[in-house]
Amino acid sequence: MGTVGPGITERRMPTNEQLNEWMQAVASCADRPAFAALFRHFAPRLKGFLVRSGSDDALAEELVQETMVALWRRAAGFDPQRAMLSTWIYTIARNLRIDHHRRRSGIDAVLVDDWDAEQQPADSHLQPDELLQLLQRQRDVQRALAELPAQQAQLLRLSFFDEQPHSRIAQELGIPLGTVKSRIRLAVQRLRKLLEQGST
Repeated sequence: MGTVGPGITERRMPTNEQLNEWMQAVASCADRPAFAALFRHFAPRLKGFLVRSGSDDALAEELVQETMVALWRRAAGFDPQRAMLSTWIYTIARNLRIDHHRRRSGIDAVLVDDWDAEQQPADSHLQPDELLQLLQRQRDVQRALAELPAQQAQLLRLSFFDEQPHSRIAQELGIPLGTVKSRIRLAVQRLRKLLEQGST
């Protein structure tokens, strides 16, 4: 593919075919103009998506940069036969946002996000056995959550799956912030024990 000319602007929305061509150029020969065109198209849309998902402006900017770096590095792993490019890249952004939230909150590694069909394209670099392990891990977590007392399961879902801050959970449930934190800590410990018992 040739270089992307200066006529590529937001005034004309690129087609899926055009986006795939730019992606193929990035994957096959590290075409920087093609990457720049992808960046111009996706960056503002990704930022809007992340802000609507609850990220502040600075974090959204940071996650957009990380997402586009991931696109550059993993371009060869994108398969247009399996997913639309927009689905693939939005899922990368979503997963990076979740990872950031987990690191900030000190969430236990066993708490994985819900698996859905749209997540698979972003994980397409995984080998089949790794995908199988990920699915099995998700099933184990869901089974363990079902065994928790309803109150503990609710707190874990609000905090980790719905990504609500502890202060908002406290307000919603009408309990002190310290109580929310201690109950979540106990729920995580209980969940970990259930998972350990299930793996024996």
